[in-house]
Amino acid sequence: MNSEMSIHNSDGGEVSDEEEVFIDQEDIIREYEIDEEVLPDQDDDDMEAAGNPVAEEVQDPGISPIYQFERHTDEVYTVACSPTDPLLVATGGKDERAYLWKIGNPDSVIELQGHTETVTSVAFSHDGQLLASAGFDGLVKVWDVVSGTLKFTLEGSGEGFEWVKWHPRGHFLIAGSEDSSIYMWNADRGDFSNSFSGHGGVVTCGGFTPDGKILCSGSDDGTMRVWNPRSAESIHRVEGHNYHQDSLTCMALTADSTVAVTGAVDGSVHVVNLSSGQVRSSLVGHTNSVECAAISYVSGSAYAATGGMDQKLIIWELQRSSARCICEHEEGVTCVAWLGQTQYVASGCIDGKVRIWDGLSGNCERTFAGDGKVQSLAISADGAKIVSVSDDGLVRVFGI
Repeated sequence: MNSEMSIHNSDGGEVSDEEEVFIDQEDIIREYEIDEEVLPDQDDDDMEAAGNPVAEEVQDPGISPIYQFERHTDEVYTVACSPTDPLLVATGGKDERAYLWKIGNPDSVIELQGHTETVTSVAFSHDGQLLASAGFDGLVKVWDVVSGTLKFTLEGSGEGFEWVKWHPRGHFLIAGSEDSSIYMWNADRGDFSNSFSGHGGVVTCGGFTPDGKILCSGSDDGTMRVWNPRSAESIHRVEGHNYHQDSLTCMALTADSTVAVTGAVDGSVHVVNLSSGQVRSSLVGHTNSVECAAISYVSGSAYAATGGMDQKLIIWELQRSSARCICEHEEGVTCVAWLGQTQYVASGCIDGKVRIWDGLSGNCERTFAGDGKVQSLAISADGAKIVSVSDDGLVRVFGI
């Protein structure tokens, strides 16, 4: 046998270097699969010399969700996890629907019907027995969690509600309205209790302090107010040259009920003493709208996390009023949630990803994959799962 082989074209002539080579199907004797990992590496310089550009580093697409809820037909705006059942989740969105469902159980879905506009906020009571849903239709609906049945439909002035929150120890709930007021009801009886009036714009954020003794609210008018829940009296009005000069967007309260951290469209973040109503300090670092804020305690020290459209998540040491670390994102940060009272914090981003950060070092510990803008985050009762909702209509559950 001749030790040299020649390749010939279909005419029988020998193939030159420039000609294409065609192999007929009948010429194939056997096919072998080749494991590319066992092939020797080709030097990058050799690749470029051969006219093949060196491939750019592929960005980690992130860890896939362990479960997806796909019943919504439009953007999903709000999510809440039950404080007592680690599998129970509530979501609401632009499709005018709220759902009560269990992770991993597609047969457990209860559709909460009755809203006629976007569902803007859902929240579980402290004991997990009741669920509240609020919407731009100016209604707050209270649902029995076990049966999924409607208990009460609560009304304000008819203007839309931006958010709804529960008292930390009882079945009272409050909602911030587009009509510049906050409304409070007794959810056991379905009775109206109080309204809190004084803001000059939409009430964009607010809630009870953890001890339940006072109520705080922030508004498009650039002010924060501290209220007496029983008398509806405005205890403090926080404003001025050393406070926000634009619409408030978010608020977080310390566990000892003494301090509020507020963020605004102008990129400012301020720390307010709730007993005096005075601005304690300003946290300078964001350069665009601050969209979210949350507080955690690590080894007895309070840390605040704020996220903004400047693509930054900033971790602040509240006692020193200084930045501990800055966590850079690909796009704007829309929502944030601490993983319990730990040093780890989750962020939701316009790029569709959810990331877990070490709040002490600023390192990104894990990235979870997704599409569409992440609009809200919640942590399951057992701390083992993150639930995110996006403008692509999907709800994603990630294992921590």
